[in-house]
Amino acid sequence: MPHAIISPSVLASDFGQLTAECKRMIKGGAEWLHMDIMDGHFVPNITMGAPILSCVSKGVPGIFMDCHMMVSQPEKWVNDIADAGGALYCFHLEATSDPLALIDAIRERKMKAGVAISPDTPSTAISDEVADAADMLLVMTVYPGRGGQKFLDRCVPKVAELRARFPDKDIEVDGGVGPKTIGVCADAGSNVIVAGTAIFSAPEPEQVIALLKSTVQTAQAKLSSRQ
Repeated sequence: MPHAIISPSVLASDFGQLTAECKRMIKGGAEWLHMDIMDGHFVPNITMGAPILSCVSKGVPGIFMDCHMMVSQPEKWVNDIADAGGALYCFHLEATSDPLALIDAIRERKMKAGVAISPDTPSTAISDEVADAADMLLVMTVYPGRGGQKFLDRCVPKVAELRARFPDKDIEVDGGVGPKTIGVCADAGSNVIVAGTAIFSAPEPEQVIALLKSTVQTAQAKLSSRQ
């Protein structure tokens, strides 16, 4: 099973201190930083784009930017995000008619490719062919578009279904994840954990990052012992 990765969502950070906030998370043990790109079309909110990612990339050398593209026509932004230093380009399955071609375009720009599904999209919508081509699968546990929403338990079985089909794939959960909800995500088989408020608002974020990671590792050890 792939190793545990914690990807703090900078949507919950102080955007006025974004570079410093990213450095703070990396110092606290985060391997990835989750960058929520919203266009005001696919979702009602607008957040950041390639110019901001470029500044972060220059200010935090070696950062792994896990770019969650909550945008219409995700094909349009591959080059801009790659040029800005994006490491992983995760698009929504609902936003494209040709996911395989998009994955190819992402790979051509030397980025990893992720495929996301919103709460009302079944995990079976991700075909074996698309999943095999992608590096990561993202199950949203809130509706995309804004932070601070309540975790949707009904989305967790989708994680388990995808883990059963793709035992070696990175599977990410995003939305309302924190110390109280990490257990069900980890037990279902998620290994990449996005958390925003739970980490950035904590007095000692490094302790939250460590807790989330250890919970995933414990769940993985239990799963391995059963096999």
